[in-house]
Amino acid sequence: MASPIPKNTRFRFLKLAPPQILVLGFAAVILTGTLLLMLPVSSASGHSLKFIDALFTATSATCVTGLVVVDTGTYFSTFGQVVILLLIQVGGLGFMTMATLFALVFKRKISLRDRLILQEAMNQGSMEGIVRLIRKVLIYSLVIEAAAAAVLAIRWAFDMPFGRALYFGIFHAVSMFNNAGFDIFGGYRSLTGYVSDPVVNIVVMFLIVSGGIGFIVMSDLMEYRRSRRLSLHSKVVLSMTAALIVLGTVVIFIFEFSNSRTLSPLSFGGKVLAAFFQSVTPRTAGANTLDIAGLRQASQFFIVILMFIGASPGSTGGGIKTTTFTLMVGAVISMLRGREDIVLFRYRLAQERVFKALTIAVLALLLVVSVSMVLSTTEERPFLMILFETTSAFATVGLSMGLTPELTPVGKILICLTMFAGRLGLLTLAYAIGPKKGKPLYRFPEGKMIIG
Repeated sequence: MASPIPKNTRFRFLKLAPPQILVLGFAAVILTGTLLLMLPVSSASGHSLKFIDALFTATSATCVTGLVVVDTGTYFSTFGQVVILLLIQVGGLGFMTMATLFALVFKRKISLRDRLILQEAMNQGSMEGIVRLIRKVLIYSLVIEAAAAAVLAIRWAFDMPFGRALYFGIFHAVSMFNNAGFDIFGGYRSLTGYVSDPVVNIVVMFLIVSGGIGFIVMSDLMEYRRSRRLSLHSKVVLSMTAALIVLGTVVIFIFEFSNSRTLSPLSFGGKVLAAFFQSVTPRTAGANTLDIAGLRQASQFFIVILMFIGASPGSTGGGIKTTTFTLMVGAVISMLRGREDIVLFRYRLAQERVFKALTIAVLALLLVVSVSMVLSTTEERPFLMILFETTSAFATVGLSMGLTPELTPVGKILICLTMFAGRLGLLTLAYAIGPKKGKPLYRFPEGKMIIG
């Protein structure tokens, strides 16, 4: 008779740390999407998509990036596009959020372990109120997506049959709210056909910002009429997001005003609208109304910086996050003023937060620089184009200067890994590989070193 399984090895996979479960969960979603996109029914021509291209597309959709190696609007059938749409929704809200939705629908109890994983997925400091937050996330997301889809469908009904307009409205509402950047207009042209259309621009920008500020901030805003207060986190996110958008609009407007390939042919109002849109989309959305390859190099490099900063914590976007950038700027200002503490909105921030922000920024910079260096040896393209593409992949933006469809197999794998790391977060990946250890019980003596 076979011996029973030892208790210490039974269901060992259940003892995985939350970061490890998140990594494996996203990998499982990507693999499932890859297999579905390889089916002949997923392509408009009836031919199977290559594994590497299916993997790239599934990774881009699940990591809500938007970089594509085949044209989404013309290559994929309706079935394939729906698969991509589902991957975007699951990837944007998080597979644990979607699992919680089904648990709530079927009235299954949310276990302590589920709450720990949700806490990690939503980047929360504690489990308190996590299920209530997930309910709000689901309600806000579905309401915003439905409302935006209706408006876009009505607008596009003037250009195409209503059934097609409704489908386009739903697809793009989900894609833009989740900051995915996928479009189905075909020809890799994104929203360039609507560069001066106020309805499409305003709705899409609203979706991008709503998905990029984070669900905690969204919850604060929804409850502001009752509470009459915003948390420090919400104040920082909203102020930095607004500052980056305004700064980006001014910079792009100035750099591109006389560029015949971008703003020059447009009216003054069209120039302002297009500059505003191109400043919003680096919040990790990936949609564009101007030809990114036609921008001046100064504008392209400035967008690289905006993409690297990215969206906000607990959102559908990527990047190092606005709060990380704010902390780093605050640290510089405090040092220049000779102050020990970083103070934001009359609140002092713990040194632990500063170290975390610095760690995230340095790891992100090392990843982007390393991948860019490797790609510069495998892809025969200008370095700025490679840097732009790499940053877009890490920050899960999806803006492209045209390099992605021409990537070599090695380049595609590198960009896939970069998108995966950017969506999960470098700290989450680091903790998945080597789980956090407890604080040491002793401290070494303080040493002195000259800096600067």
